[in-house]
Amino acid sequence: MQKVIFNNKDSVFFETLKQKVDTYFKSNNIRETGNFKLYIKTILLLLSAITFYVVLVFFTPSLWLSILVCCLMGLNLAAIGFNTMHDGAHGSFSQKPWVNELMAFSLNAMGGNAFLWKAKHNVFHHSYTNIEGMDEDIDIKPWIRVNENQKKHWYHQFQHVYWIPLYCTTYLLWVYVQDFQKYFSGKIGDNKFKKMELTDHFVFWISKVLYIAVFITLPIYVIGIKETLIGYVVISFVTGFVISVVFQLAHVVEEASFHLPDTNIYQIENEWAVHQIETTADFATKNKIVSWFTGGLNFQVEHHLFPRISHVHYPNISQLVKETCEQFGVNYMEFPTVLSAIRSHVVHLKQVGQ
Repeated sequence: MQKVIFNNKDSVFFETLKQKVDTYFKSNNIRETGNFKLYIKTILLLLSAITFYVVLVFFTPSLWLSILVCCLMGLNLAAIGFNTMHDGAHGSFSQKPWVNELMAFSLNAMGGNAFLWKAKHNVFHHSYTNIEGMDEDIDIKPWIRVNENQKKHWYHQFQHVYWIPLYCTTYLLWVYVQDFQKYFSGKIGDNKFKKMELTDHFVFWISKVLYIAVFITLPIYVIGIKETLIGYVVISFVTGFVISVVFQLAHVVEEASFHLPDTNIYQIENEWAVHQIETTADFATKNKIVSWFTGGLNFQVEHHLFPRISHVHYPNISQLVKETCEQFGVNYMEFPTVLSAIRSHVVHLKQVGQ
């Protein structure tokens, strides 16, 4: 594994920020984990997903109405991932570890694997954000070139055009290809992750089989192959597109920095927290609908600095982050709307591709 070292010897910025955040929670006498608003939202999202499934499989409406429900279910699954699974996997959903694990396993119910996701996201992405060869979340090779450190192919000049259909396929690739690549190789990219225990192996295979049984086999038995495949593809494409866009708007935009380790020991000139801010952007933070749907992932800067704090607190914490960035002269990236962030992402893809 490439060794990456951050300049944390005098991490004055982060120490100052942490003191402010700790004071905020203590003075308001609130917990850093989720609250009743998150728990109610989780119940609504899970009940909605079950309702959509039952309607589609057992009370199948007309073609166009079914496609509409499939689109809503795709959005619903993405929202469960953003809100329930994400906070659970980071240990910020609840103060009780078993509850966090249960929420994290909602990913297994959606075809993924919580163990592999934690290794890929919590360890490599959060520790080494936008560092080539370490952060697999920016590794969409060979189809998308996200920074100038990656190899360029002739078709990258069109990536600002074909990114939409490509992002639609990411959920299917995740469930049926990438998870198995990680499982059999024991690696996230070129880096080994913690060895899976016997229980982890059982969970991997059992959850994959159950997912296929629930989302493919049973619907085929009840409503037929053609109808099932059409509906499943629509759901998967919507889910894949939404989760891809939300992530890309946070890290793959014009002003975000990227790094390339070129020696056995790679020294980052900034402290870890400053590196996170330089590689991460917020978007549409004043839009409550976006914040509700994305589980606060539009407050990506705050999430990267404090991943163990539930997203329900990010709007208040963001003010402290901005204040501290201004105090230390650190550039805080933020897009006022989703569309402005998408525009920056597309412009970035075009620049890097050409």
